[in-house]
Amino acid sequence: MPSEEIFSKNVSGESDPVRIGVFGVGYEMYWEQFPGLYEELMQKQDKLIRRIQSHGKEIKVLDFGMIDSPVRAYEAVKKIESQSPDLLFCDMLTYATSGTFGIIIKTINVPIVLVALQQLKALDYTRASTYMQLANDDICALPEFAGVAVRMGKKVPEMIIGTLDDDPEAEQQIGEYCRIANVLHSLKNARLGHIGHPINAMLDMHTDATMLTSFFGSHIVLCEGHQLMKSFDQVTGEEISSAEKRILDFFDTPDPVSDPISIKLLDEDLHLAAKVSIALEHFVQLNKLDGLAYYYDGPEGSDLRKVMSNLIVGNSLLTARHIPMCGESDLKTLIALLIFDRLGIGGSFAEFHPVDFNEGFVLVGHDGPHNISIADGKPVLRSLKKYHGKPGSGAGVEFKIKEGPITMLSINSTYDGRFKFIIAEGESVRGPIPPTGNTNTRGFFKPDIRTFLKNWIKEGPTHHFALGIGHHAGTLEKIARFLNVESKIV
Repeated sequence: MPSEEIFSKNVSGESDPVRIGVFGVGYEMYWEQFPGLYEELMQKQDKLIRRIQSHGKEIKVLDFGMIDSPVRAYEAVKKIESQSPDLLFCDMLTYATSGTFGIIIKTINVPIVLVALQQLKALDYTRASTYMQLANDDICALPEFAGVAVRMGKKVPEMIIGTLDDDPEAEQQIGEYCRIANVLHSLKNARLGHIGHPINAMLDMHTDATMLTSFFGSHIVLCEGHQLMKSFDQVTGEEISSAEKRILDFFDTPDPVSDPISIKLLDEDLHLAAKVSIALEHFVQLNKLDGLAYYYDGPEGSDLRKVMSNLIVGNSLLTARHIPMCGESDLKTLIALLIFDRLGIGGSFAEFHPVDFNEGFVLVGHDGPHNISIADGKPVLRSLKKYHGKPGSGAGVEFKIKEGPITMLSINSTYDGRFKFIIAEGESVRGPIPPTGNTNTRGFFKPDIRTFLKNWIKEGPTHHFALGIGHHAGTLEKIARFLNVESKIV
């Protein structure tokens, strides 16, 4: 069950409800033939609606009632379009002719899930009647609806099959689709900031912002470094003191270990990180951003370079508040991080580090901000004498990922200008990591680390990906289908 906090918030913290539509289907001829059946089925639909609402107080359920004839289907299309749902549940209450469904799937460009949850686990065959059969005929029209979807030029909808009560698998699937609706809602309403450009010669990072809007619906807000500098110049001493305390509460600051470029956090690095974190928070609020990708050197020795190279701590604080941040100007991975955050599975910026051929794992991590919700203990803050491969110096964030199952998602652009989800599941296992002021996780993947890495790379990923906890490849595959994006589980 996801935390209610993951359901979409705007930068002011106000709720932005996820809109899930529900419509039931039936056959109008039954109501006169079997008195009481319509009322019983509508009570059943009310129960499904309550189940959906139980998966987050920020969910707004749009009840479109019963559609039991083509006439009502045409009427319903207008109502559904006017309410702009993020996802639709079609409640298969009993057998229904596909005239109740065809025009809806043809017209409505919203993911539809067919829900066939019968009331009884089995008919009472000693007392069975036509009425009892019709009250539990949830799967009867599924083949017909699937066939009509294909004839309408659409994909066969996702479906849930089970019982209305005492069915943990069905309940889990309802919750999964509620989280997916949250992802879809966030993507199509997101304002994602972008400052600067990819690191020179990092060709896999380049992204067409128009195509991001085309596939995901997110708006890319092109920002300038001087906008952030303006916020930086307006930060007060009182704000800095408060931010320093918050940072020290949030992070551990241990003594250095083996890395000669790593030292105990310096007061001046804490001061700068605190000031930049306040500036970044103001900048995000001012521009109404739901996330940010950035990379910008700035002139050597300038305040702009100092600010742009010290966003890491502020980014970690914002990521903990469900506003994902992504370094190296990686807009595609920012989308992946937003998806993971809205699924409630974390989402840390990651790449592959050295392989341990003795124990058969690969270190997975990156410098920059990470998602505290998936950390094993408090994250560590160290002062770094240099940011390797980048200009500047200052505070670096280091933490371990929680032990247990993990999922990775890389989003890359293809030759024909589309996008591709590359997905894998593995395990995070306890053990030492390099004390370099970067995040690292000991990632184990099947069938063995050499074969896995070859299979992953053959799918053409970017070198960055989002890292989250739990195994969620199936959910990500569903999201890809809903977005009309190619996907591959490695």
